[in-house]
Amino acid sequence: MIYTITLNPSIDYVVHLNSFIRGAMNRTVKDCYYIGGKGINVSLVLAELGIESSAMGFTAGFTGEAIERGLEEKGIRADFIKAANGISRINVKLREEAESEINGQGPLISEKESELFMEKTDIISDGDTVVIAGSIPKSLSENTYEKILERLKDRKLNIVIDAEKNLLLNSLRYRPFLVKPNRQELSEIFRTEINSFDEAENYAVKLHDMGAKNVLVSLDKEGAFMIDEFGNIRTAGIIDKEVINTVGSGDSMVAGFLAGYQKTGDYGYALALGTACGNATAFSDCLATRKKIDDALRMLGFNPF
Repeated sequence: MIYTITLNPSIDYVVHLNSFIRGAMNRTVKDCYYIGGKGINVSLVLAELGIESSAMGFTAGFTGEAIERGLEEKGIRADFIKAANGISRINVKLREEAESEINGQGPLISEKESELFMEKTDIISDGDTVVIAGSIPKSLSENTYEKILERLKDRKLNIVIDAEKNLLLNSLRYRPFLVKPNRQELSEIFRTEINSFDEAENYAVKLHDMGAKNVLVSLDKEGAFMIDEFGNIRTAGIIDKEVINTVGSGDSMVAGFLAGYQKTGDYGYALALGTACGNATAFSDCLATRKKIDDALRMLGFNPF
């Protein structure tokens, strides 16, 4: 079973505008709502690929109910702790000449609710895959990822970490199966500006040496690459097509990678499917559909999943 942990899920409100004028009335050209949060995005794309998963974390209020209902409609088990205070956040994504985001804070999580979540992770057992992704609500301690990993450490699991800065760095001593930074996140982790493939590769090797078994790095228009557990460097093809949306692209890549690895046990195919899923989302208004994933796989020279 694949478990995805999203501690701060959301309703994403995506607004398309011809232009945005500050301080004036702005009307949308197109808008859509979808349930979001990095781990939830992974579950949604896994569902498109026919892979079962269970989504865990915290929800609250009417938005939390909508998130759980949306997951269940997709055939994904929603196994959240319901927080008593606040609501699950609403994130606003503005699409005009540039992409802008306004992300909410999320609910207040009590100590008791945090303890209940930790107890819920005891259902995870040997052989499972656990994806821990995204931000932490402000009411939880900054070492929440480490607390989860400490509780899971004696089980034989494939742990995936997709998070920023110290959330990722502090997880490396638990030797996660996979970490997935993008170029910007890699730059922030090492407090430098990464301008070339070679520089990105050097820092990915550092993450590998620090404990990550596999390091998957997305480089926007320059494609993606990975350092696998044996130290091999693998690169993915590039699809030359207009990017419409980058939100959820990295999460889609994680889902594709896991689905590809689960199906074949081959890192080369896992990277190809991950790249296809990431691109399929980037070429869509929202998350990738199965058809767009299969189309992207063909463009990369692979048969449909």
